[in-house]
Amino acid sequence: MQVIWSREHLRLCLNKKGCAGSGRPIKLVFDAGDYFGIMQVEEVDEEEEGDEEMEEELKKKPNPGNEPCFKVIVTNENGLQASNPNSVFLIDHAWTYRVEHARQQLLHVPGLLHRMTSLMSIDFHGEIPDEGSIEQVLQEMWKYNQTYQLSQGTAEEKVPVWYIMDEFGSRIQHSDQPSFATAPLFYMPQQIAYTVLWPLRDLETGDEVTRDYAYGETDRLIRKCVLLPWVPSEVLDVNCFTPEPSDEYYQAILAENKEKLPVAINPPVYDKDKVFKVFTDIQQVLRNLTHPRFVFTDNEKEADILYNFSHFKDYRKLSEERPEVMLNQFPCENLLTVKACLASISRRAGGPDGPRWLPRTFNLQTELPQFISYFQQRDRRGEDNHWICKPWNLARSLDTHITNSLNNIIRHRESSPKVVCKYIENPVLFHREDVGMVKFDIRYVVLLRSIKPLKLYIYDVFWLRFSNRAFSLDDLDDYEKHFTVMNYAAGVTLKQVHCEEFIPLFEKQYPEYPWATVQANICKAFAELFQVASAKPAPLGICDYQSSRAIYAVDLMLKWDTSRDGKRIMQPQVLEVNFNPDCDRACKYHPTFFNDVFSTLFLDETDNCHVTSIV
Repeated sequence: MQVIWSREHLRLCLNKKGCAGSGRPIKLVFDAGDYFGIMQVEEVDEEEEGDEEMEEELKKKPNPGNEPCFKVIVTNENGLQASNPNSVFLIDHAWTYRVEHARQQLLHVPGLLHRMTSLMSIDFHGEIPDEGSIEQVLQEMWKYNQTYQLSQGTAEEKVPVWYIMDEFGSRIQHSDQPSFATAPLFYMPQQIAYTVLWPLRDLETGDEVTRDYAYGETDRLIRKCVLLPWVPSEVLDVNCFTPEPSDEYYQAILAENKEKLPVAINPPVYDKDKVFKVFTDIQQVLRNLTHPRFVFTDNEKEADILYNFSHFKDYRKLSEERPEVMLNQFPCENLLTVKACLASISRRAGGPDGPRWLPRTFNLQTELPQFISYFQQRDRRGEDNHWICKPWNLARSLDTHITNSLNNIIRHRESSPKVVCKYIENPVLFHREDVGMVKFDIRYVVLLRSIKPLKLYIYDVFWLRFSNRAFSLDDLDDYEKHFTVMNYAAGVTLKQVHCEEFIPLFEKQYPEYPWATVQANICKAFAELFQVASAKPAPLGICDYQSSRAIYAVDLMLKWDTSRDGKRIMQPQVLEVNFNPDCDRACKYHPTFFNDVFSTLFLDETDNCHVTSIV
């Protein structure tokens, strides 16, 4: 919207349209019909009808949806002048939704499926929504979708919103030399979004209205990839290898995070019986830390330990002024906790394809051509092509989507920075008597005591999360079938099994796979992950700051794989690493949890602390 509001005549026009005034509820003006018309273009002549090859080629035309082809043209007899404040128009939105709700809305909102099938030129003759028509809309909608997200609110409220413009807006075609530009405008008085349309040059009667579907992309290959939903093409000639990014990549991340690295300090030395003053804003710590060698203080300046929920930034100042103060995070630990960075540093262990313990991952912002090439190569070979799109830096499965649609994945790149990971199509399942064979994941709490030397522990108690429906590679938007995070979802069952109860059940279901062996492989993966994360100096690796300590929650699954000697194995798959994880269940069932954590990290005492050293 900056480009609109920076031009006075456009701002004035928005005032006239009723959506940029003082905030009083006034009538919005939709007058595009006075200036434009929708024209249907017949692409197939009589001689070409029935020619299957020609029909296939026509399907590749840069027109959203199927035949017929529509265009929007200027019908005003005086044309349009880009300098005229009246040449700015509002476009209504036909459907606004979040992806996880799309199917249910098509099924239950009266008239929505009928309108969408009509808009997308999909045959639908019935009155009652049917699964076939809904599936077609869910596939085709990625050629029509636009997106925005709110900058304020809760994490749930900031999940990207997708919308489809009305029949007029959806008929505007793509051009590399567009005649118009569009942008979403959120109108606060009504809490509704509209799209603003304005001309980029003067137009005469009969000129076509076009916009750039790949607006802002200047690289030819990236544009080709972004436009692939409308202009199908192959990029098989692109090398799909994704080597670790350059040093400049990590330098840019450090600058963007505004983190100031510490100066080198000597390891702090404390009296053997010292009682440490802890400053924290984490309620779980305040309620559950009862160890006699730790007391709380409200004065941050007198604290010996800073145990904060939010990210610390100015390590330099702390290291220069108070080097003896310990804290619960490491400089550059985002290399672990941000999914794009996790994938990058992991390539130090497994090369361009990544290690066996991490699903094949691509950064959609920087590795889109490589991903498309890899997807198309797998498709040619008939290999499974289910993928999961994840935001770089959100937890709890927010804005996370499973799909086998390339168009879907390409368009998700527009909503927020995302990685796309190979979906685990052959997970190790757990039998629930009430449901059947379901997905499950495992959360381990990992305690990082130091970088040099690397001292890493796991908490001996791990946590399990289960899906609520039997697993199968369909119904990809069925949350309770494909996801395991149920403790934040309203109205769903939360299946809880303690690890001590889980182990014998697991070994009964898989007698050839003792849990001790499975966990040893998990620990080996963790050790390798933290070794590569600390293998290079900051900002290319986690910073070796002597006063830093941290706990992380590492979420993982097990998948069926084949070892190099041909044996069927359970291969750990690291899903994500979480900073300052929710430890509510840990404290509830293991009241000594934070006593154990603080003893291990800050006293360097591990006896009777329920931790196991893995490095």
